[in-house]
Amino acid sequence: MVKRTTILLDEDLYEYLIRESIRRHGSSKKLSQVVNELLRKTLFDGEKVVQLLSKEKVARTTAKEFEEFRRKLSRRIEE
Repeated sequence: MVKRTTILLDEDLYEYLIRESIRRHGSSKKLSQVVNELLRKTLFDGEKVVQLLSKEKVARTTAKEFEEFRRKLSRRIEE
């Protein structure tokens, strides 16, 4: 069910949302759709991250092991 509401946006946010609406949908008239998409993605993806972080860990590593892994990975990416 759709609910109608009014929100007060800072000018920079409004301009960003209008540009995003035009980029995604070719019209500034899809502003509500863009806001819904961004809120849904931000709010629900954030919940997934929290759930992932709070789950029981299946692997353990030390800071030293992690740093060594990160260095090796960085070298492989740069090659």
